[in-house]
Amino acid sequence: MYGGPIRVEGGIRARSQRGSIGSTWWSRRFIDILERVCDKGRLSRGRAYARQGQVLSIELSPGEVRAAVQGSRRDPYEVVIRIEAYAESRWAIIEESIARQAVYRAKLLAGEMPPEIEELFAALGIDLFPRDLDMDCSCPDWGFPCKHLSAALYLLAESFDDDPFLVLAWRGRTREQLLGSLADVPGGHPTRVEDVPFADRLADFYAPGATAHRPERRPSADAPDLLLRVFPPPGDLARALTPAYQGLCGP
Repeated sequence: MYGGPIRVEGGIRARSQRGSIGSTWWSRRFIDILERVCDKGRLSRGRAYARQGQVLSIELSPGEVRAAVQGSRRDPYEVVIRIEAYAESRWAIIEESIARQAVYRAKLLAGEMPPEIEELFAALGIDLFPRDLDMDCSCPDWGFPCKHLSAALYLLAESFDDDPFLVLAWRGRTREQLLGSLADVPGGHPTRVEDVPFADRLADFYAPGATAHRPERRPSADAPDLLLRVFPPPGDLARALTPAYQGLCGP
């Protein structure tokens, strides 16, 4: 007779204790896929497991997620969730495409996941989020996915909330690898300024800067009269000094 799972101390507990799990567009996108292809009843029991802290561990590596989930038996069940991890050649195409989109590249370098990136993958004929999941659990349950797999999937979605780059790491590209590649493309990091040694700049240190190419400003035709009004010469010298004022202002 089913007596419920063995309660554990120190398990990974979902932050969301009611309602939907997942707060960002990328985690919700993953959960939408799950809820479309998986049994809703078992997903519901999996959410309960995730909220009770029945998942003991969860580890993500390229193409694979492994978790240990405590069920009703003494030994935790071993869960494995697999997707395709893309090869270097495919990631080179993806990174080149991202690099051509300055906004996407800048957002990723700033640690953000632009919503349009899924469309970028799709345009290349590549899936960002999995359509199908290859899943296994050591439990004897016949349903698919079982509640142990479902619990791991919901906690995986919450981990995507914390770090959107885990979505890409699961596909085979870590944050460090991706950002390093994007920073090395022609043009470099969008906020990086070339560092020129000060000694090499001494020759032009006092040269004109941003104003060097401004159009030359010429005085207006009434500049001499304006000077005479602002700085009137003493006595009757105005007539004698007018040619000098005109010479100062130039043609």
